[in-house]
Amino acid sequence: MHRAFMATGTALGIAWAAQQGQAADDLVVAEFDGDSYAPWTAAGDAFGDGPARGALPGQMSVSGFKGKGLVNSFRNGDAATGVLTSPPFVLQRRHLSFLIGGGANAEKLALQLLLDGRVVRSATGGNSQPGGSEDLAPGSWDVADLAGKTVVLRIVDDATGGWGHINVDHVVQTDRKPAGLIRDAARDVTASHRYLLVPIKTGAPKRVVTLSAGDHVIVRNDVELAPGAAEWWGVMDVGPWRGQSLRVTVDKLPEDSSGLASIRTSDTVPDAATLYREPLRGQLHFSPQRGWNNDPNGMVYFRGEYHLFFQHNPYGWAWGNMHWGHAVSRDLVSWTELGDVLMPDVYGPMFSGSAVVDWQNTSGLGTDGKPPLVLIYTAAGNPTVQCIASSTDGRTFVKYPGNPILPQVTGGNRDPKVLWHEPTRKWVMVLYVELPGRGHTVHFYTSPNLKDWSLASVTDGVRGSNYLYECPDFFELPVDGNPRDKRWVLAGANTEYAVGTFDGTRFTPGHSRLPGQRGKGFYAPQTFSDIPARDGRRIQFGWFQTETKGASFNQSMTLPLVLTLTSTPEGPRLAYNPAKEIQSLRQRGRVLRNVTVGTRSTDAPLDLGEAELLELSAEFEHGQGSVEFVVRGAVIRYDDERQEISVQGHKAPAPRRGSRQRITVFCDRTGLEVFASDGLCYVPMPFQPAPDDRHVLVRAPGGPRRLKQVALYPLRSIWHQPR
Repeated sequence: MHRAFMATGTALGIAWAAQQGQAADDLVVAEFDGDSYAPWTAAGDAFGDGPARGALPGQMSVSGFKGKGLVNSFRNGDAATGVLTSPPFVLQRRHLSFLIGGGANAEKLALQLLLDGRVVRSATGGNSQPGGSEDLAPGSWDVADLAGKTVVLRIVDDATGGWGHINVDHVVQTDRKPAGLIRDAARDVTASHRYLLVPIKTGAPKRVVTLSAGDHVIVRNDVELAPGAAEWWGVMDVGPWRGQSLRVTVDKLPEDSSGLASIRTSDTVPDAATLYREPLRGQLHFSPQRGWNNDPNGMVYFRGEYHLFFQHNPYGWAWGNMHWGHAVSRDLVSWTELGDVLMPDVYGPMFSGSAVVDWQNTSGLGTDGKPPLVLIYTAAGNPTVQCIASSTDGRTFVKYPGNPILPQVTGGNRDPKVLWHEPTRKWVMVLYVELPGRGHTVHFYTSPNLKDWSLASVTDGVRGSNYLYECPDFFELPVDGNPRDKRWVLAGANTEYAVGTFDGTRFTPGHSRLPGQRGKGFYAPQTFSDIPARDGRRIQFGWFQTETKGASFNQSMTLPLVLTLTSTPEGPRLAYNPAKEIQSLRQRGRVLRNVTVGTRSTDAPLDLGEAELLELSAEFEHGQGSVEFVVRGAVIRYDDERQEISVQGHKAPAPRRGSRQRITVFCDRTGLEVFASDGLCYVPMPFQPAPDDRHVLVRAPGGPRRLKQVALYPLRSIWHQPR
């Protein structure tokens, strides 16, 4: 067909279709899902050889693109520049739609439509200030006036510096007018009920949702706002603003989204009847009602309750929007979630920290003779600073108006651990600081009042490693329970630790970079402060990385662990053991003593029965070969000759204690926790057993083994106990 005739025919076809109210099928111009850009051509170094698969090194998470890939000019950071050009194509539909993100610079960062070498349409990203989001937003051009014309698309990155890159995906010719974006869409909602419910769809493009009361911004979050039906509901307590008119603003809302209109208030939590009974909900491990959790924070005993604060994203299944969630327990086993106590503010999201009871009211934050519970946390904005908040009832917390109490040291300073040092009568803050040229360090500060801090000393980690990297914990323990032989323990997020002495200003390690836990999926543990002296235990929780895809919640905490310092031939070492309170979950069990597993002619297993939630323990003397436990499909094997334990193929040293080995296994719907060698070997392991496999077996692969004792206890759920 002659080119001019084809163009004319196409234009007439578009007009005819419009008159008949019909829309032709969409024509995909580019999806960017292949390994190369072909038939597009790239120049410069910004775009590389082919589409990106999401975020590139050093880049924030990229969302909102379709399929496997996208154009992402952050190939070598924001300093890279280049041009990506399409082959010529004919415009055959009324609209050209696309997804676009990255920096906002109409001159230097643009998706351009060229006709005869001239730019006739142009679009740029949405970010011009620090912060922002790597989310791609829909865009489109009406090109009906160019029907039948041969055009070229060009993606230009000629910008350097902050937000000097562009993201583009899914360019389509369509007769259907794409939904546009409403900027700063707003709606007023009266806080007539306790909760504000926000519809969430995991994986939806993130929208910046701001809640305000008059001119005061209450909170601003990045939310995967459901464009249609909600997968689950984020819940915010708006009780403090009861009866007031609140404004909800969404930065970019597609015209066809019902997300803003669906936000509502309620006095009840959605799906309350099935809460904590979900199929993937751990039944022995704490997890928040909804959303993501990571690090335990601010663990403290106050007014007869254990307080567990934690890093929480109430409005997403993945990390983000860091709040401090809050739960309490009187027995370390059954927990009541109370809601979020620290929300992001002008200083940034609420990163990790600790809590103390200021018994002598050195801070002046107590009232009417009541000592304050003080939270010390990192506000991770720009700059990143340390702040405090306080409460006298353990429920209502107020941020200190004089925040920050410690200015930024470097951009990599965070996670303050605070304790009272009685010999010097001062507060001590242990703060992770990444120093240029020096790597990971821990800074020690002292204060008379939790408000005014002075640098006392700096302890180096190991450059280029994770030793003493973020979330430090610092505490004193007796060796073998001897109150006259106490040592200080300094640990990092990966649980490597040092044992040494501390004089109130400087920590002197005697043994460094010692391995802590020996498993997987365990990070950023913290120990409780202010546990009464009559108890005397050092109790720890860790972040248990138990992923639950498809659920409205994600991640959990480990079992409560009791830490002790135990003598070994190499020196004092940390031992981890389950807190005795867990025994309250036991149901009628099966205990066998002096039993032999297997014979010389058969390796028939010992069948202990079935259980969903369980505690298995065994004790045996040194022997030949291995002892193997099969727990709901998971294999835990102890090799006597190597003095090594294997959990689902993951191996760890587990020395005998004398001539004997003791092993304890806890199994939940989402994980295993294995203890051996009187706690010197602790192996946590995320694991999801098949729901219908509840068998528990003991085997002796190398020949018969005599067990001094083996016991299986089915356990009750922590969520369904009478309170």
